[in-house]
Formats: sequence, structure tokens, C-alpha cells
Amino acid sequence: MRDIDPLVKELLLVVPACAALAGAGILTGAGIVPLAAGFAAYAGWHLYQLDRFRRWIEHPKRERAPFRIGAWGPVTDSALTVRNRGKNRKKRLRNILGGFQESTSALPDATVVLDEQWVVEWSNNVARDYLGIHRYKEQPREIFDYVDDRVFREYIEAGDFSRPLQMPAPVDYSITLEVRVVPYGKGKHLVQARDITRLNQLENVRRDFVANVSHELRTPLTVVHGYLESLIDADGDDMLDDWKPILGQMHSQSGRLQRIVEDLLTLSRLETRGRSEGVETIAVCETVNRIVAGATSLSGEHRHDIVLECDPHLGLLGNPSELESALSNLVFNAVRYTPPGGRIEVRWFGRGDEACFSVADTGVGIEARHIPRLTERFYRVDVGRSREKGGTGLGLAIVKHVLIRHGGRLAIESEPGVGSTFTCTFAADRVQRLRGGNAGHRVVSG
Repeated sequence: MRDIDPLVKELLLVVPACAALAGAGILTGAGIVPLAAGFAAYAGWHLYQLDRFRRWIEHPKRERAPFRIGAWGPVTDSALTVRNRGKNRKKRLRNILGGFQESTSALPDATVVLDEQWVVEWSNNVARDYLGIHRYKEQPREIFDYVDDRVFREYIEAGDFSRPLQMPAPVDYSITLEVRVVPYGKGKHLVQARDITRLNQLENVRRDFVANVSHELRTPLTVVHGYLESLIDADGDDMLDDWKPILGQMHSQSGRLQRIVEDLLTLSRLETRGRSEGVETIAVCETVNRIVAGATSLSGEHRHDIVLECDPHLGLLGNPSELESALSNLVFNAVRYTPPGGRIEVRWFGRGDEACFSVADTGVGIEARHIPRLTERFYRVDVGRSREKGGTGLGLAIVKHVLIRHGGRLAIESEPGVGSTFTCTFAADRVQRLRGGNAGHRVVSG
């Protein structure tokens, strides 16, 4: 009987009982009354069992399970099995959650989970030390109740989390935090804040050291370079003739050192200032025309085919000297690394609400593995070629910092043996419309 289906078991009990009640009604002349009474008793029994089952499911510790008679035995066993599975699953989830909380509490970074309304749902212990958020001691509140900082609120409400935010810790202004926000789920956010005070201090020491050393080297290098130039230009001294090749090399290397010092000082100025100062509306086409003229002179006997396409109605809000420094670095790099007779296309154009400056060349190209590091200081794909071409290794670092200060971004596309394209994109709030001029012009030089 154990392998028989519970419904069949129930039928094996009910059918004979119904037959017996029907027979009793016939024998006694009561008709279907015994059968109806039996059905009523059967239905009442199951209703009682059903109510008992419901109360037992809702309050398993307080109520008793149904009587294990007929089909109710397997039903009760199945409910117990499901309940035990739920308990085991709940226990596993509790263990996982406990392990997660222990691991996040051990993290050196403050970690906070926010719901759709920026209310704190969960935080680790470090969040108390950095952000002043205490777990389990108060009703959930908005993150802005803990971090009362205007810049932080603007950063959160802007919704652009591609770059981290640096800000002082609300509990101690001597601590500098780097805050990252990661959206997930349906409107929720994970906020992480780490202490970068030490890194900032080291960066400031490095920046001050480079700026001071560069400044101190500037004057003696200028003196040495000037004396070497005078010695090279001196005529009528036979004793110097044999030294002319050596003096020429010394003059060249001192000039290279001067360029490195100037670039280091430029980088130092860009890093120590906030957003670009001396902001004004720039007629970019005029700037680019000057740069292209300089590039044509630099090309000289190599006779590169330099093509300029420029929208004269498109201006930019920024610092003229900083912008010219960045754009000229890109154009002059293209001249240095493009073989003689190669083509260089310089474009200033609009793309939607944004403005773009691009330099495309048919030079040696760059392997993909080098591209992410090109804007690092002194990073060179080919050290020998860079020195031969007169590069300092700081040009693209300057470009990166100028773009950051002007709210722009740099994209690099390159293929070895084919060429490279460097594109600077400026946000819509920097773009200015200028009056006068033609719709566009094209200048070919070289």
C-alpha cells in the first residue's frame, strides 16, 4: 500500500464507504439520506483538516499539524519537506550574508548601499569612521544627511559617475576621500569612499619637487646653452674647430634639456591650478592656422601634405595659451612621426552639440597595447625614435591635463603601418558660435 498514489488510497476508502451507505439506504428504505449524510461528514472532515493545515502552515510552532489520515499524510509530509528546504536555504543565505558583512567590514574602504531615494540601506563599519554613518543605531536616512557637502550633492544629482570625486571627509576635514558611485539593480547605488590623504601628500611632494628642481635648472641651462651657442658661432679660432662637433652635440642636448624643463614647468602649472584660468572665447580656426603654419615650417624638406579643414563659426571657451599648447603638441607629433611625403589631416568641426579637433596621419602607427599609456609622463613607444625626433615624452601628458581643465576628452585610434588619429572632444557647454567668416575652408600646404 505504500507505493500506491495518495489519491488512489483515498478512493479505495471512499468508494467502499459510499457503496455501504447507499446499500444501507436501500435496505432500510431511507433512500439517499445515509449517503448524503456520509458526504456531509466527509466534506466537514476535510474542511476541518484544511483549516487545521492552514493554521499549522501560518504558525508551525504554535499550531498542530493535520491528522495524518488518508491523503493528508502525504500532503503533510510534502509541506514538512518544503519547510525544511526553506529553513536550510534560509540558513545558507544567513551564513552567506554573515560572511559578506564580515568581509565588507574588513575592507579598508567605506561601503554604503543606497536605495532609489538615496536612503542608506546598509553600510560597513568604516563608513562610520569616514562618513559618520552608524549602523543599526538610528532610522534610515538620506546619504545627504550624513554628507552635507554641496559638491557631493551636485556630483550625485548629476548622475555622471565615470570619474571619482575627491572631497574632505565629513567627520574630519584633514582626511581626503576618493568617492566612487556604482549604479546597480533598479535605481540603487553602491558608494565607496577610500582615504587618499597619503597619496595626495605624496603627489604634492612630487609635484613641488619637480617644479622646484625644474625652476632651479632653468637658469643654469639657459646660461650653458647660450655659451655653447656663442662658442659654436665663434669664428677665427682654430683651437675651437676640432671641438665644433662636440660643442654641437652639447648644444643639442642642452636644448633638449631646456625643452624638458619647460614642459615640466608647464605640467606643474596645469596640475597646481584648478579649472583653466583666463577663460575667454577663442577663435579656434585662427589658432589652428598658426599651428599648421608652424607645422609646415617644421616639416621643411620632408614636405608633408598637411590638410586643414576648419569651421570658422565654431569657437571654444577656454584659456588660449593652454589650448594652443595642447593642439600644437598633437600636430607637431604628427609631423615628427610621419615619414617624408606623408599626409596629415587637421580638422576642427562640430559633432552634435560638441566640438572636435582631430589630427590624422599616415605615420608609423602605434600598437594597441601602448595606447592606454601614451598620456603618461615620459612614456615612449620607441625611446630611440622619440629622442631622435626631439620629443620630450611629456607632450601627450600636457594634452591630457589641458583637456581635463577644459572638460574635454582624448580618443586615440591607431594601426601600425597605417597611421594614427588623435581626437579631442569638447563638451557642449564649452562650444561658442562665432559670427562672420565662410561656412568652412580647406588649406593644403607642403
